[in-house]
Amino acid sequence: MERRTAGELVTRKSYKHDLLFRIATVSQDRAILHGEDIRLEADAPLDDLTKVEERDLEKRRQKGKEQEEFSYRLFRQDYQLMKEKRDFQSTDGYQYAEYFQLPARVLHLDGDQSYLRKCIALYQRLGLQVHGVHLHEKEMSFQIRGLIEKIQPDIIVITGHDSFSKSKGTKDDIRAYRHSKYFAETVREARKAVPSLDQLVIFAGACQSHFESLIRAGANFASSPFRINIHALDPVYIAAKVAYTPFMDKVSVWDALRNTMTGEKGMGGVETKGLLRTGLPYLKEEADSSDEPSAPTEYM
Repeated sequence: MERRTAGELVTRKSYKHDLLFRIATVSQDRAILHGEDIRLEADAPLDDLTKVEERDLEKRRQKGKEQEEFSYRLFRQDYQLMKEKRDFQSTDGYQYAEYFQLPARVLHLDGDQSYLRKCIALYQRLGLQVHGVHLHEKEMSFQIRGLIEKIQPDIIVITGHDSFSKSKGTKDDIRAYRHSKYFAETVREARKAVPSLDQLVIFAGACQSHFESLIRAGANFASSPFRINIHALDPVYIAAKVAYTPFMDKVSVWDALRNTMTGEKGMGGVETKGLLRTGLPYLKEEADSSDEPSAPTEYM
């Protein structure tokens, strides 16, 4: 049997090489796998794994990049429409006036450091303020109250890896999920600090997560209603839609999902108020000249 090492990119023979994984850990004859582009954690026997050759890897990455760019372009179009509407409302539709924005602050908790880096890069590209924190899913509920007190976020993203296992129970049984229980506990702890769904917007979940439990715990948006895999970057687009929607407007669930790569089968939620506030006057000597909020980033 060929030797496998942590960090190696592989596919699974038993699943016809459908998804790209990187090996997280190897123990005896089995490996824990993390999806390279989707938030799935799985385990597999070593003899079921095939190393991905450079040529195949390049094709997979190019396809993934095209999909990510398509979603980004859709969001940019959506952002421009929201900005035009904002411009009209802020200037009464007829007189020219410059305004400033109070952007939403995002706290992003991620169980995967590689995914966190990818998400931070997208937040920055979208012009959002973000504080990124890498924590194991089991530790998130113990840390969330302190992080809320320190950072005072408007949006929290609670994500990482998850999966459903038929051998552990039915789809209704949260014990059959790798990390859904910990995500739900983290949401409940966050809601103890800020009960209102409009004052603190929460996205929670990963691939195949127990959607119903996360919504009952207090999440505005969650994965995964149909227990399917979600893309690593999809939570960022949910956060961005809420962050760039004026606080007097509501974000419908469909509007929040339409720019994601997974869609309504992978994510759902409840109607939520937007968080963007605008104000006057705009003082050029104290403000950035960009059309979008600046995006300072903090890693923890």
